[in-house]
Amino acid sequence: MTPTLAAIPLENLLAAFAPGLVLIWIMRRWSLGAGSALYANGRMLLQLLAVGYVLTFVFETDEPALVVAVVSVMILASSWIALRPLQTRGTSAYLRVLVAIAASGVAMLAIVTQVVLDLPRWFEPHTVVPLAGMIFANAMNTVSLAAERFEAETERGVAALEARGVALDAGLIPQINALLAVGLVSLPGMMTGQILSGVDPLVAVRYQIMVMLMVFGSGGLGAALYLRLRTGPRQGSSAQVSLHAANSLDRRATSTSAELP
Repeated sequence: MTPTLAAIPLENLLAAFAPGLVLIWIMRRWSLGAGSALYANGRMLLQLLAVGYVLTFVFETDEPALVVAVVSVMILASSWIALRPLQTRGTSAYLRVLVAIAASGVAMLAIVTQVVLDLPRWFEPHTVVPLAGMIFANAMNTVSLAAERFEAETERGVAALEARGVALDAGLIPQINALLAVGLVSLPGMMTGQILSGVDPLVAVRYQIMVMLMVFGSGGLGAALYLRLRTGPRQGSSAQVSLHAANSLDRRATSTSAELP
């Protein structure tokens, strides 16, 4: 197979904005915050243009410190963005998200780059930086979904342990759907990009399997760790004690009612 990936002319790229502009118009008519969507698209455009120049420099470096710095920025930024849908913010909330995303993401990145791919250089920029981006972006989304659902459940008066399970289940919905749909409904981005670049589909499939397992593990473990940090062992124990006490009161009330004439 010969490489077929070519540069997209800018005038052709502009056509991809058309459906999004229609959606923004609909959001404006329905009073759904079209300004935020327009801002997000504009920011995406500027960030990607900027990162293209940055990555050109990073990919040519032989300095592991620079790669570590780039990954660190990804972790800090993804942790901050994950807090966006939450009402409870602050230093403690940020630290919980930061620990969850960093711990799960760094562990998964190490397994993929040092064991699965067995890179000749542990900091290989062409591999570490793109994979880190996928890992931390996915962990950010999963942790953010789980955190928002946990907050909503606890505000409704749901016990912490029950809310934790509901939140993790909700956060994993996109991950489970992606696993079920891959190959049937969708050809994921990495696999599509490799095939367009001329890579053998059977080789591309192996890399995509790695990516799917990578994002599922990092996202799910990140969300689970965040929820564990959010509830804590004491809160979980208190919830169990409260449930036990409530069951005891119910049994006593039933026994008393049975004894009454």
